[in-house]
Amino acid sequence: MDVTIDKWDLREGHDAIAFMEKMVTDPEIKKVIIVLNRTYAEKADGRQGGVGTETQIISPEIYAKEDQNKFCGVASEVGEDGKPFTPAFYRSRIYINLSQGDIYATNFEQLVRWVYDKPAHPKPALGKRPEYLDDHAIQLPTRSRALRAIDQIKSGSPQATIALDDYLTMLGDSFEELRIARDKNDANTFDDAVVQSVGAFLPYRDEFITVISTLARYTSIDDDTLIRRFFEKVIPFTQRPKSVNSWQEWDFDNFKFIVHELFLYTVAIFLKYERFGAVYRLMSQGYYVGDAMDDNRQTMRPYNVMRGYMSSLKHRNQRLKLNRLSVLADMLKERAHASGIPWHGLMQADFVLWFYDALTSHREERDPRWWPETLVFYAEYAPPFEIFARAESQDYFKKIMPLIAVSTKPELVESFKLFGTQNAPIHLPTWDYFHTFSLANATNIEKLATKP
Repeated sequence: MDVTIDKWDLREGHDAIAFMEKMVTDPEIKKVIIVLNRTYAEKADGRQGGVGTETQIISPEIYAKEDQNKFCGVASEVGEDGKPFTPAFYRSRIYINLSQGDIYATNFEQLVRWVYDKPAHPKPALGKRPEYLDDHAIQLPTRSRALRAIDQIKSGSPQATIALDDYLTMLGDSFEELRIARDKNDANTFDDAVVQSVGAFLPYRDEFITVISTLARYTSIDDDTLIRRFFEKVIPFTQRPKSVNSWQEWDFDNFKFIVHELFLYTVAIFLKYERFGAVYRLMSQGYYVGDAMDDNRQTMRPYNVMRGYMSSLKHRNQRLKLNRLSVLADMLKERAHASGIPWHGLMQADFVLWFYDALTSHREERDPRWWPETLVFYAEYAPPFEIFARAESQDYFKKIMPLIAVSTKPELVESFKLFGTQNAPIHLPTWDYFHTFSLANATNIEKLATKP
């Protein structure tokens, strides 16, 4: 750094006042450090000597600009109270403390960053305007019912179940408002409409997350009946309505995304609050769809019916040349930051749903359908998922065994032999033919049930 100091740059015959004024007027001088100690503060406040003159020159410049970034006080000495000696004109300003050895290195970096205008915490770039603020945003009449359900659940009211039922019923009844009107002339960009629709639904997703989180946190009754009834109501939206005779495969992709995401968060929330009984019932008990779906031979469907293939997102990946392994995973991750549920919690739920579906489908000789899209990012979180890390405890492992469809650790170890990437009875998920994850890492298999 090129530093101008009076000892170096003020010579005999020079104008001392002009030198001081240069600190303010010279455009080549970008930053000015004011070294704060007891002597400087006393002379500045008393307008004594050169410091007093300097104060008269600098203080108008500092007072004139609230966002002053040219001058910075650096404390080389502090009083008995631990506060620096600051003159009156600088008393309300932020300073950098270099008076103590234990903080010197860290704060010196702060000083260097100030000189170069490279803050340690730069303001991030603006994101896109949320879809739900646009003129076309959907308006669902669920807000008051959600607030009532939250209040009743928190207070332990006997009316809490009724309030929750009212909210979930209203939310399910409102799904028709989400249907995308298909325009044959706009088929090539239908994926835009899907992304716009799920973006507009975001406030209602967060509302749902808040209600379910309140339920999981404030109640001790493992009754998930109302939640399963809600999903039974919305599952048919992911398929062609019986009254529709002309359709495209992706006409219902926004419903597929929304239902999939809501179910994933429901499981993630119950895992977070260790409501393992509720998670098990959500996975083990079927969902009644009656004749509302194309294939009416099976009126009770496993939970994997809530994970549907979304061709519009594959089309989007190709149309926009995104070159992503999973656009769905990208969207889920991008939307997770505002959910209150950490991303690794969502991946944990996805893993449990996939593993349980894979094993039970193999035993029942049916095709597995749950594809753990979020685990394309698992390499970034290589340590075991939380419930498996905690399951080093034998008691904890017993609690989660039903969630992974085993009754003993040896049974789990034996089940691992079924998984593989080639010619195995159960295919380990892969992306782009090589990107996969480690079952051993995810499940903490070597340490499971090794402690009392």
